[in-house]
Amino acid sequence: MRVAVVAVGEELLLGDVVNTNLAWLGATLAAAGLPVVLGVEVGDDVDPIVAAVRTALAAADAVVVSGGLGPTSDDRTLLALQQLAPHWTELPNPVGTAPGVRLDVGGQPLFAVPGVPGELRRMVTDHVVPWLRDRADGPPALVTRQLRVATLGEPAVAARLTPLEADLPDGVRLAYLAGTAEIRVRLTGTDPATVGAAWQRAAALLGDVVAAADDETPAARVLGLLAARSTDLAVAESLTGGLLAATLVDVPGASTVFRGGVVAYATSAKHALLGVDADLLARVGPVDAEVARQMALGARTSFGTGVGVATTGVAGPDPQDGVPPGTVHVAVVGPGERSVVESPSLGGDRPQIRAKTVAHALDLLRRVLAADR
Repeated sequence: MRVAVVAVGEELLLGDVVNTNLAWLGATLAAAGLPVVLGVEVGDDVDPIVAAVRTALAAADAVVVSGGLGPTSDDRTLLALQQLAPHWTELPNPVGTAPGVRLDVGGQPLFAVPGVPGELRRMVTDHVVPWLRDRADGPPALVTRQLRVATLGEPAVAARLTPLEADLPDGVRLAYLAGTAEIRVRLTGTDPATVGAAWQRAAALLGDVVAAADDETPAARVLGLLAARSTDLAVAESLTGGLLAATLVDVPGASTVFRGGVVAYATSAKHALLGVDADLLARVGPVDAEVARQMALGARTSFGTGVGVATTGVAGPDPQDGVPPGTVHVAVVGPGERSVVESPSLGGDRPQIRAKTVAHALDLLRRVLAADR
């Protein structure tokens, strides 16, 4: 059973709200064996809503409409649906005020649910998925496995997986999902054993560039490695401005091994707070590999941890002291007396360079910890 999604709301078209509902619906319905084949965004006027729903009905076996069910004058979804079917079944909304509806349009099921993400997810989970799965005469639920790579671009990742693509098992699909700071390699199919075997081969071909797997994040991976080694971590940040620490504490239970961090944004703060050599800073400036190493050492010393990680560089948009944007140094000091510095040259705008720097710092830490066995 193929599903189409119609998202109603002027705010979606104006860019005031990002439509995260469609991504969640796509993943949730696909996992239940109900692939989404069309996603449409439409404003709050009745005629465009009717036209969008008719397009969705022509493209799919079932339709989910989100948004426009509230009590205000711009909530016109029910007015539009009355033009398609005069009767419907009301669906309770246990976490909100606006109920959903289920109706039949020429023999095709259509669900309308609120656009508020928490309400939509509860109602789709409670009502939409069970109802459609009971009536679906299609493939079983999909099995999805993924691998996350932080330091290679999409072409390089695809090149490593060429042998797998040339001999991909029947029923398994391979996709590359490019994000700002990572590439996700996704394998899907209906047989867990076949998908698992393809995933194992992909992991072997990618080798040590795999930053995390399946639902685990790179930050969770490094925190787990730290815990397994009974050691802890502190960070020192310049261009990332606390983003590295925030990424780490997004992981539940991070406090088990993460002790804290220092945002030493100004050059003088790198000396005053982290003990970076003042003569070195005067000679080379704050964007330097040795400065990054001393920052990591300073974080480790200040917090008394087994490992210190540091970031310094130029996020842009303008050069700093003649150093171009995208010039970055990340350092890891520890476990033991080991210290490693990498200096990637990163592209993108200011937020992208900062996000990529965090990804590189986490990946360097992962590789250092993996080698320390």
